[in-house]
Amino acid sequence: METNAQGRVVPLPPDTHRRSSAGRGMSHDTFTKDQNEPVAKTKLLTVKQVADLLHVPCSWVYGRTRARDRDRLPGLRLGKYWRFREADVLAWLETQKL
Repeated sequence: METNAQGRVVPLPPDTHRRSSAGRGMSHDTFTKDQNEPVAKTKLLTVKQVADLLHVPCSWVYGRTRARDRDRLPGLRLGKYWRFREADVLAWLETQKL
């Protein structure tokens, strides 16, 4: 269990791990396990490419990487750089539909 921004206790999704108390970085399961392609064999997108794909500013993409809820944009942090798998971004976009 984990607490959200309002201090309410919420259950963790089944295949996530707790982050360190510092809250920096991503868990090792950033990309879903049901996708068989390893990250190394897929083309990774930059923040600018994701922003162009979604027709939003780069600042919006950075904001979605910091979101602490289910609306977080799935990505991988490599040092100070963010990279995204196109399939994960498109799958995330599908979950945003009402």
